[in-house]
Amino acid sequence: MKHFSKVMIGLDLSEIDDILIKKTIVYLEFLGIDKCYFVHVAKDLAIPQEILDNHPELLAPGDESIEAIITEKLKEYHFPPSMDIEVFAEEGAHPLDTFLRWAKIKDVDLIIMGRKETLEGSGSLAKGIAKKAPCSILMLQEKRPPGLPKRIMIPSDFSAHTDMIYDFGERISEELNAELVPVHIYDVPHGYSKTGKTLEEFSEIMKNNAKEDFKNFITKFNHKNIECHFVQNTGEDKGKTLLDEALKLDADMILLGSRGKTKSAAILLGSVAEKLVNVNNLLPMLIFKKKGETIGFFEALFKI
Repeated sequence: MKHFSKVMIGLDLSEIDDILIKKTIVYLEFLGIDKCYFVHVAKDLAIPQEILDNHPELLAPGDESIEAIITEKLKEYHFPPSMDIEVFAEEGAHPLDTFLRWAKIKDVDLIIMGRKETLEGSGSLAKGIAKKAPCSILMLQEKRPPGLPKRIMIPSDFSAHTDMIYDFGERISEELNAELVPVHIYDVPHGYSKTGKTLEEFSEIMKNNAKEDFKNFITKFNHKNIECHFVQNTGEDKGKTLLDEALKLDADMILLGSRGKTKSAAILLGSVAEKLVNVNNLLPMLIFKKKGETIGFFEALFKI
C-alpha cells in the first residue's frame, strides 16, 4: 500500500519512545512509508536531569542533544538505514499547536503516536492530535506486542461519511489478509413503553432495523458477506462500549474516520470517535482522514 508516504512520529523522551520505534519498523513496508520525521516537541527543551545523568557527554544545546539521543535510539533498534529520516526537536508554549504546525509544514500523510497504559503521562498531546490533525493518525499502544493486524474492528453507523472508511478498510484487509469486523451501537427510544412493547421486544425491533440498514449499506462494497455485530446502547459511555466489544471480539486494531458535514468540520472527530480515543489505551487505532479536505481550515487556523 502506498497511501502514507511521509510520516511524522511523535516522541517524548520516555520509555514509550523505544516501544514506538520498534513498532513503527513493523509498519514501514505495509504503510508504504518513504520518509520518517521523528519529532520531539516541548514547552522547554532543557534536558531533564535524569537524561543528563545517563548521558554526561551531552554538552550541546537542548535541541541538538535531544536530536542526538533520538538518532542513537534509531541506531540501537536498527531502524532501516535505507529509510529517509529527519530528526528534530522544537520548543513551543503550546506543544499541540507546534506539533500540528510542523505536520502541515512537512506535509505528512500520517502521524504516529504512542499511548501509555502503565507508563507515566496523561496522553493529552496524543488525544489532541487525534482530534485535530489534518491527516491520518496511527496510535500504537504501550503493552500490545508488535505486529500487523489480522482482525480489524470498524465502528459503524452506516452514514455516508463511513464510505471512505470501509473502502480503506477493504484495501487494508486485502493487503494483510485480515478480517473486517463492523460494530454498530443501536438505541432504543425512551418512549418505547408507550407502544405497549417491552424493552426486550423493542430492542429486537431496533436491532432488526439496524440489520436492514447494514444490509443496504454493505451492497456498495466488495466484501458483501461480511458480518456486522450489533450492540444495544445501555447508557454507558459509547467509547467504553466500543472498546469492550473490540476486546470481546478479539480485535487487534480499531479503524475510525473523521466526521463532518463541512470541509472545516471534517478535520475533527465525531463525538463517539473522540470518546473511544479517550478510553482506548489497549488496542492500536488507525484514524483515517482524507488528506487535503481540511487544508484551507488548517491554514487559517495556524496562519501558515
